[in-house]
Amino acid sequence: MEKRKPLTTAKMRKMKQDGVPITMVTAYDYPSARLSEEAGIDVILVGDSLGNVVLGYDSTLPVTLDDMVYQTRAAVRGASNTFIVADMPFLTYHGSLDTTLKGVARLMQEGGAKAVKLEGGAEIAATVKAITEAGVPVVGHLGLTPQSIHQLGGFRVQGRSSEQAEKLLSDAKAIEEAGAFAIVLELVTDELAEWITKQLSIPTIGIGSGVNCDGQVLVYHDLLQYGSDSAPRKFVKSYANIGDTIRAGIGEYVKEVKARTFPAPENTFHMDNDVVQYLYGDKE
Repeated sequence: MEKRKPLTTAKMRKMKQDGVPITMVTAYDYPSARLSEEAGIDVILVGDSLGNVVLGYDSTLPVTLDDMVYQTRAAVRGASNTFIVADMPFLTYHGSLDTTLKGVARLMQEGGAKAVKLEGGAEIAATVKAITEAGVPVVGHLGLTPQSIHQLGGFRVQGRSSEQAEKLLSDAKAIEEAGAFAIVLELVTDELAEWITKQLSIPTIGIGSGVNCDGQVLVYHDLLQYGSDSAPRKFVKSYANIGDTIRAGIGEYVKEVKARTFPAPENTFHMDNDVVQYLYGDKE
């Protein structure tokens, strides 16, 4: 397969201008990132959603910076020719700027990410500006922000009221002005996501926010039904069901081992006869 060059932030802005949708998928390790790159994905997000789908937590809140560095490094090894964004996890960018930049540096230097993603609006604009001024590309994240799930009162669609709509648009402009090169819009009403997209010069990447964003992102495990819920949420479309395939394959392995039909002769290695006789003597 011919190697391609990773996208750049400038190329993504040009894609928005030309009306070319940007494809993004979350991936958290070497094989998922490699398969995503081979499938032609534009951008890989090493999301803190790994807390839910990889580490088995009930939210993203327990995910640590060490977790993100470790998983990002694995994904980069699998997709070295793809633009990879890494999430800054819960409360790693709300304290001192010095601590924030140290965390960003770890994701870039140790993890190998090409950009970082932060959840929040105008309240983190100064932080976004400082990170971009340090030379690090930033992706914003508005709408449903999983790190604030308890404050939001659960997984609720955002932007249904005029007050919410005005705040989301204001936040999006603040994050753009702070220097972010793209913004993820999660569970935002279709109409508002379209309006925000038209108001910004930077790309919007939607998840559960309608077709009018500049791109779309889905979680690897959701779109492939790989260890995820059997009934995907409304905004998720599953394009394969590898979960059933994996369960069936492991189930057959269990049966064959129990029946002693695996390993079969074709899976078994043997000594030369003279070595067998030397070790065990005549078996008669």
